[in-house]
Amino acid sequence: MSTTIPSTAITQILADYVVHAKPQDLPADVRKAATCTFLNWTGCAVGSAHHETLDVAIAALAPFSGPGVASVLGRKERLDPLHAALMNGISSHVFDFDDTHLRTVIHPAGPVASALLAYAEYKPVNGIDFINALALGIEVECRIGNAVYPEHYDVGWHITGTTGVFGAAAAIGKLLGLDTQRMTWALGLAATQPVGLREMFGTMTKSFHPGRAAQNGFTAALLAEKGYTSSDQGIEAKRGWANVLSTKHDYAEITDGLGSRYELLTNSYKPFACGIVIHPAIDGCIQLRNAHGLKPEDVRSVELRVHYLVLELTGKKTPRTGLEGKFSVYHAAAMALLEGAGGEPQFSDQAVIDPNVIALRDRITAIVDDKIAPDEVRIMLTLNNGKVIEQHVLHAIGSIARPMTERDLEAKFRGLVDGILGTKRSKELLDICWQLETLSDASKIAEAGRL
Repeated sequence: MSTTIPSTAITQILADYVVHAKPQDLPADVRKAATCTFLNWTGCAVGSAHHETLDVAIAALAPFSGPGVASVLGRKERLDPLHAALMNGISSHVFDFDDTHLRTVIHPAGPVASALLAYAEYKPVNGIDFINALALGIEVECRIGNAVYPEHYDVGWHITGTTGVFGAAAAIGKLLGLDTQRMTWALGLAATQPVGLREMFGTMTKSFHPGRAAQNGFTAALLAEKGYTSSDQGIEAKRGWANVLSTKHDYAEITDGLGSRYELLTNSYKPFACGIVIHPAIDGCIQLRNAHGLKPEDVRSVELRVHYLVLELTGKKTPRTGLEGKFSVYHAAAMALLEGAGGEPQFSDQAVIDPNVIALRDRITAIVDDKIAPDEVRIMLTLNNGKVIEQHVLHAIGSIARPMTERDLEAKFRGLVDGILGTKRSKELLDICWQLETLSDASKIAEAGRL
């Protein structure tokens, strides 16, 4: 598809916007959304800090870290800022519990917040400048994602990694005070570092993508600050990012409404620890279980009518690990019926091999229905006595139509963090996250969030 606005200056226009955007330009609702996004990210990063994925990553790379000035949330290790950005990016995504920009399925906070918090422990940053950089980074990555979605995603790129690198570069570049030329170079350096293949979903490598995007974007900004050059058309050139990585590129999605329309206001937060396209099925199965007092032995069969992405992304019939279970609509629906929940315990290694789960999972089918929206599902459950009960979820909980409340976010945060930091320190970290905008030193969050 050709561009809607012929231009050879998309990268520069975006760079110029980031350079000149001031904290006072951010509307109050955008600042609040940034705070909620950061709080959700922090809970996810701390909550998964002792997952095997992070244990392996730190064991492999910590020996190569520079001076340990930056925290890995929820752990004792301190690494250099680039390695800390990588590790916190991995940790924030490994549970698949992080925020989601529903239009593009980008998980915006992982690459941007991971880079920013590591930077804040390297150089002092006040809260409002931190929020401004976070909001700008998310705006950059989501607008670039809008320009190429869904074709870019459909071909196999993990869009969180491939666009997140731009968000991290813009955010760090903003704090470094880059001028327009250097910010353009930073975005060009980001463009040449895409990371993330959808083939990796269900493995440790999926969470590597936002971590590496954070590290790569951070690196891009540091290089640009010192005068390391790149193409001035890293995004839009004939052999630039958009043309090489996608068959579609609508550049108006990047440039239109800059400073007046914010993608952060369409960000969402997950109530369930798995791929977001499964959430309607979990929501509906929990509703059926609760309404009818269902027991596993009551269920003869379950039919799910779903959006096509559900089977494309989460069609694993026989997951072997918890990470694979996050990409199995069959496992997720079975756990929702069995336990009435879809949190991290329902996606453990033990859960996916539980004989009771497997037995119920094998009685679940999923059928693509072209009339079903991404956050919708129709469920038909047949009982052993022949009775059929149905549930239609038009909008899953956590969607824009049924968003999680601040109280929901707090409960999710405490559920993730209490077991890592203890209830007292968890509450202290929660409170300081809510106070982000007024902090004189944003690194206080890292201090509160490490062991």
